[in-house]
Amino acid sequence: MSKPIGLNTIEKLHNIVGANGSTTDPDIIAPHLSEWRGKYFGHTPMMLMPKSAQEISAIVKLADEEKFAICTQGGNTGLVGAQIPFGEVLLSLKRMDAIRAINEADDSIIAEAGVVLANVHAAVKNIDRQFPVSLASNGSATIGGLISTNAGGVRVRRYGMMRNQIMGLEVVLPNGEIMRELSPLRKDNSGYDLKQLIIGAEGTLGIVTAACLKLVPSARNVFAAMASLDKVEDAINALRRLENETGAVSAFEIMNCQAFEYGLKNLVGSKNPLSKIAPFTALIEFECAADTQNCENALMALLGEGLFGEVAISQNIAQFEAFWQLREGMSAAQKPEGLAAKHDISVPISAVSEFMKLAEMGANKIVPNVRIAAFGHIGDGNIHYDVLRPIEMHDDEYRKFIPSISHEINNIAIGLGGSISAEHGIGVAKRDEFLAREPSAQLSLMRKIKALMDPNNILNPRVLV
Repeated sequence: MSKPIGLNTIEKLHNIVGANGSTTDPDIIAPHLSEWRGKYFGHTPMMLMPKSAQEISAIVKLADEEKFAICTQGGNTGLVGAQIPFGEVLLSLKRMDAIRAINEADDSIIAEAGVVLANVHAAVKNIDRQFPVSLASNGSATIGGLISTNAGGVRVRRYGMMRNQIMGLEVVLPNGEIMRELSPLRKDNSGYDLKQLIIGAEGTLGIVTAACLKLVPSARNVFAAMASLDKVEDAINALRRLENETGAVSAFEIMNCQAFEYGLKNLVGSKNPLSKIAPFTALIEFECAADTQNCENALMALLGEGLFGEVAISQNIAQFEAFWQLREGMSAAQKPEGLAAKHDISVPISAVSEFMKLAEMGANKIVPNVRIAAFGHIGDGNIHYDVLRPIEMHDDEYRKFIPSISHEINNIAIGLGGSISAEHGIGVAKRDEFLAREPSAQLSLMRKIKALMDPNNILNPRVLV
């Protein structure tokens, strides 16, 4: 439980950030107290909106001195509740939205924590470069949040996770000191790589205020294809074949028939580019250095061999975007279908097929006739495995089964050498499961690091460890 703050502390915080940087107005704060799925509804005595690392430093020093807690929020797109305050002072990074520098020779960009991902994408187009991280919430997710959760997205197989894109960080530590390492160095073996402690720590070890991000060359020709498949093994085989034969696969997504059906049914304007709904549908993106013919030939070869049932290739930017909108709308498409037990698991790619079989059996053992909507990133073993209530069951009745279903799905993932959180983080939603499963050596070390860096437990105290 966060220590309450008094009027004197509220005045001190107000003086740090100025009239435009704080509010206690419940109407202004309200949109920041719930996440888009409506799962968490928090409360806070005030919201701070600092404009600089120096202001955040002063805030954190005061919090450490007076021992009140802070909950940091970026774009409020998180899915595990870490960004929602429950009594803590809410620190929104939305005003820290400047792009400080773009260096063409170093292929780097320095962006503040509140910069929206889509704005980073747009900022580097003019220099013929791209920032390769891409996910469904491009238009709202912020750089600070992506770093704090070590976000993944759809291009991990080709480019890696968020931590692979970070050359340097500026971070306010729990004692208020500013760790500033924003150099675009690609090689630096002088001491511990401290930024790696901050990445993925969900705001528990420091507040990210800016980052130096790595850029890569823009692709000359980009297109997408949708292909129908009978089984998961076919998708894995197709991925390897296409990578070997083209060297141009930038994303390889998969949707099972139920997820795909809900997309077509509930997403406005969505259309199936194939003639029917198959057991699985793949969305494949190619980034070609030259023309696209070699990639198209490789797709047609797999079609001729029967690995794909059908293939549809995007013919223009509108069709390309329509393909991706269907895939990226998978979560939203489920909302009208009722309550679901949602999972963000990962397993070794070789175990994805076995996971899908065991998970369906396990879920139906607990509640017969559940509906499975599974989709995700086959190229990195990350499956968003959502178990929707049976059609005839009410949400309230189904809710009591969700902990048992999630426990079973997580057991299966762990049993196959996987993880209960591939890219969304632990937050508060998965904390109990995480603490119960994490090996004692790792958990003990994490807690020692937290206690050393944040002895008063002021940064996101309910999150992770």
